[in-house]
Amino acid sequence: MLKTIENNLREFVYGGMDGAVTTFAIVTGAAGANLSVNVILILGFANVFADGFSMAVGSYLSEKSEQDLSVHKGDSKREDHDSPIKASIATFLSFVLVGFIPLSVYTLDFIFKLNLSTSDALVYSVLLTLAAFAIIGLLRSRITKIPKSRAVMESFGLGLAAAVISFVVGNLLERIIV
Repeated sequence: MLKTIENNLREFVYGGMDGAVTTFAIVTGAAGANLSVNVILILGFANVFADGFSMAVGSYLSEKSEQDLSVHKGDSKREDHDSPIKASIATFLSFVLVGFIPLSVYTLDFIFKLNLSTSDALVYSVLLTLAAFAIIGLLRSRITKIPKSRAVMESFGLGLAAAVISFVVGNLLERIIV
């Protein structure tokens, strides 16, 4: 039972980190290109659901392949592995839930007509996403038994690197193309 919880936590961290990083990169890239809130929402939500599904499929196939390999090797302890369906659901749900965080400010601005400036919305999105990275780092430290500070800093660093790259590329392309 404990192994099943740990494996699903692993899938949650995996899906959540990828959801936050990719959606954050789309948001910052679109903001860097000075795209409208509507475009940011369209790109962001398309990413959250399509990439979340893609990650779930990858998780399913990975877990299923591991199980098939165990059976092929004659290891009948299939109960040691998570269900491929459970792993894929955990990955998808975490991707969507955590991936929504960078979009949440833009969504609230759109729904409630808050009229946030583009830069204010980006700042709030960055702050919320950094908090998500911290939580993912803490969960990761629990799984890997590495120090909490190291896990949080690695999550921050990787997430921020993706955001900076995306913002710079979006900004440069906006200058070249538009």
